[in-house]
Amino acid sequence: MGEFSLAHWLIVLLVVLLVFGGSKLRTAGEDLGAAVRGFKRGMRGEEVARRNNEPEA
Repeated sequence: MGEFSLAHWLIVLLVVLLVFGGSKLRTAGEDLGAAVRGFKRGMRGEEVARRNNEPEA
C-alpha cells in the first residue's frame, strides 16, 4: 500500500494531459527550462564576480 506502479503514473500523466492539454504543458516546460538556464547563468556570474573580488595570494 502506498506505492505507485507504472500503471498509476501513466494514468496520472493521461489525466494531466487531458486537463492541461499538450500546448500548455509544452509552454510550461519551455518556461521552466528558461528559468533554470537563467538561474545557472546567474550562479555562474556570481562565481566570476567573487573570483574577481578576491585578492590574489
